[in-house]
Amino acid sequence: MKFTLEATAPGSAARAGQFTTAHGTVQTPIFMPVGTAGTVKGVHQRELRDDIKAQIILGNTYHLYLRPGLEVIHAAGGLHKFNGWEKPILTDSGGFQVFSLSGIRKLSEEGAHFRSHIDGSKHLFTPEGVVDIERTIGADIMMALDECPPGDSDYEYAKKSLGLTMRWLQRGWKRYKETEGLYGYYQSYFPIVQGCVYPDLRRESAKFVRDFGADGNAIGGLAVGEPTEKMYEMIEIVNDILPADRPRYLMGVGTPANILEAIDRGVDMMDCVMPSRNGRNGMIFTRHGIINLRNAKWAKDFSPLDEGGAAWVDEVYSRAYVRHLFHAGELLAMQIASIHNLAFYLWLVGEARRHIIAGDFAQWKPAMVEAVTRRL
Repeated sequence: MKFTLEATAPGSAARAGQFTTAHGTVQTPIFMPVGTAGTVKGVHQRELRDDIKAQIILGNTYHLYLRPGLEVIHAAGGLHKFNGWEKPILTDSGGFQVFSLSGIRKLSEEGAHFRSHIDGSKHLFTPEGVVDIERTIGADIMMALDECPPGDSDYEYAKKSLGLTMRWLQRGWKRYKETEGLYGYYQSYFPIVQGCVYPDLRRESAKFVRDFGADGNAIGGLAVGEPTEKMYEMIEIVNDILPADRPRYLMGVGTPANILEAIDRGVDMMDCVMPSRNGRNGMIFTRHGIINLRNAKWAKDFSPLDEGGAAWVDEVYSRAYVRHLFHAGELLAMQIASIHNLAFYLWLVGEARRHIIAGDFAQWKPAMVEAVTRRL
């Protein structure tokens, strides 16, 4: 993987760059749509590519491991061949999903024991085993297995958790270096910085991660219940330490405002289920503010969903019509909202990139943050 830093924004830590994988080049800063089970819910690959302008998507190791299973994915020739997505894919380690199964999982030095949410069967994720799983899935970027502690964890728990994540990283890195991809192309492996909301733990973790010299690095364990300002503080602390010549990936964040603030603090890559999940529930993100299409105020609003928006659906369908679809329980409502919201997120990071390169990001961002947080 090659990362090229193209521009930095005066008065900000924001960066514009690009990285190249076996399945194509990605321009940063970038938002990555989440395709949990090998699909971004309700969206065709053609729409992802042509309408949403996605450059890279995510797959979820936990869900893909359980269903359809590694045998099917391997027989297909990897996830790219299985789902027909020709551009880059990143897979998480499945750690967040396992650790969210609080009642049916147990952590040990060996790994994470858990029961499937599908049929209750018993499984074990180890740092080495997760590398093998992600090799089989065939993602361009693989994530290390870590523990994601709750945002309100006390110091002792956070410190103990970080120690386990660091030891797991050493084991996962060893397996990664001992193995090769199964489908004839190179795969990157990103370590994850943890440490909850404690500055000393975040610094310790960032220095530990930095020393592996990986192709890129991730920041995990944020947007999990901690105050927003504390999240921003942790990002600043970590990015002061992580190498500037490698992409920085903030995991699972977030709202349009969160994304702009993260970019302002030097983040290059982000993902979140929010645009598609909230869209399926009638929440529309626009450059002018947030719309809850289920509200009665839109019942006779025949203006475009988002005039001048980033996707073709924005001009074709009115707010009143899409609201009607939601109240009628029509699946098309969720599809339209998902396409719109994802296209908006990709437009937003594209605008951020444009302003970073133009040198006026620091002047553009405050007004944009105000606009995207407004309730319409």
